[in-house]
Amino acid sequence: MKSFLVIGMGHFGKHLADRLQRMGNEVMIIDKCVEKIEDLAPDFQDAQIGDCTSKNLLKSLDVEDFDVCFVTVGDNFQSSLEISYLLKELGAKCVVAEVGRDVQEKFLLRNGADYVIYPERDMASRMAVKYSANNVFDYIELSPEYGIFEIPPMEAWVGKSIRELDIRGKYGMNVLGVKSQDSIRPMPGVDYVFTGEEHVVVLGNKDQVIKITNKK
Repeated sequence: MKSFLVIGMGHFGKHLADRLQRMGNEVMIIDKCVEKIEDLAPDFQDAQIGDCTSKNLLKSLDVEDFDVCFVTVGDNFQSSLEISYLLKELGAKCVVAEVGRDVQEKFLLRNGADYVIYPERDMASRMAVKYSANNVFDYIELSPEYGIFEIPPMEAWVGKSIRELDIRGKYGMNVLGVKSQDSIRPMPGVDYVFTGEEHVVVLGNKDQVIKITNKK
């Protein structure tokens, strides 16, 4: 279990905080909007109202005790910049800031943020890859070239093992897991035989995986 501070309860911040908490983490949320915090307070053990551009307020939160501090006020770049800087100045271990435009990224990284997240761009990229391919159920980008894909097994794989198919050598993909209904079997052995009913989670080159799945 980790501890997180999520500053800014816009759409992204709210969903991020909710997901972090559902995963069993300790989450503190804070926003300067009274109505937002009043609406969310029943769902969080620690919800506070306040303007985090105030150094004194941030200091009172003991930000150095959180594993990660998220700054999710992407609609207000000036506030995001100030808060990120103050968090780092006060000893925050890791600051992750939301950005709304490409040009904002370099300023945040130079002024306190350890990492930046760009929800709209990342989702657009994910959707573009997912729907460019005929048979991709899900996709996570790792770099501009590589990603993790959830795909159906190719027809030629059914009834054969990972060893027989030499998936890494022939297709340039590593099998990370196989999913069957609601369960997942991580890192299946080379003797695993595909049934045709499962989904396969693979790591590979984006263009190569799309090319392969479009041939199915």
